[in-house]
Amino acid sequence: MKITFGQQTTKVKQLADLISQEISMGTYKSDSALPSINQLSRNYHVSRDTVFKAFIDLKDRGMIDSTPGKGYYVTNKLKNILLLLDEYSQFKYSLYNSFIKKLSINYKVDLLFHQYNERLFNTIIRESSGRYNKYIVMNFDNEKFSSNLYKIEPSKLLLLDFGKFDKKEYSYVCQDFDDGFYQALNCLEKQLGKYERLILLLPSESKHPGSSGRYFIKFCREKQLKGEIIDNTDEINIKKGEAYIVIRQIDVVNIIKKSRAEGLKCGSDFGVLAYNDTPSYEVIDQGITSISIDWEQMGKLAADFVLSGKEIKEYLPTEVHIRHSL
Repeated sequence: MKITFGQQTTKVKQLADLISQEISMGTYKSDSALPSINQLSRNYHVSRDTVFKAFIDLKDRGMIDSTPGKGYYVTNKLKNILLLLDEYSQFKYSLYNSFIKKLSINYKVDLLFHQYNERLFNTIIRESSGRYNKYIVMNFDNEKFSSNLYKIEPSKLLLLDFGKFDKKEYSYVCQDFDDGFYQALNCLEKQLGKYERLILLLPSESKHPGSSGRYFIKFCREKQLKGEIIDNTDEINIKKGEAYIVIRQIDVVNIIKKSRAEGLKCGSDFGVLAYNDTPSYEVIDQGITSISIDWEQMGKLAADFVLSGKEIKEYLPTEVHIRHSL
């Protein structure tokens, strides 16, 4: 068959992707031999070198292997992965999408959510013990390590996002809700300093670590700015000259709606700084300034842990995205 190769990537990558797709569709069965390099070179009208390099790519993905004197064959090494997240959100989707993209079809990923329910979390961990090759887990609490996690072999477990507790020998990729948050506020000192008062909306029912509030107060005192923490966001009244630091996306929406009812304009009459960047923040009211870790990077690092099995211990930096709202 003659393939029309596009310009978006190399012939090697496109050929490897095509063979990968044919493996997933069953054209080439598990544990069966692949056609020879010469045969595929003729079939696809490409050089032998292109086929050889495509085989190397597929071998790196864990989809095929080779035996001296017998050529290449499709592997049958399906690996089961548990990806246990707290709750669905747009940035968690970015994490999941980048995680899946980096894995091959040899990995079957079960995506579950524990909704910050400790009983549900412990049930999932207890019932999944021994069933998976790797466990990628968002804990239900930033400061409490579930004893059920001790049932998982350390080399198989990666902790995501939360982690202000002794992680011992376990691998982790986390964000820093304290000093990382504080440093991000420092980066925005010029913008935040223009407002008469800063308000951190930290709802008591949210699972965002309360310790962020202490670092907010620290920032306000050091910069001699008026600051206040409000836990009941439903009763917030938007006022001119104030800037609102908002944890939840729903609260960003409510603030914008209330401000429009009051005839106040975001970015000039008042300010908004949102936690966790999403694509919608690029367009709402000409752009909402945000602070966020790179969720796609978290997904990629989680996939690296699955693929390589190497230990990882990393806190992702908190990035600042300055837009019109400050």
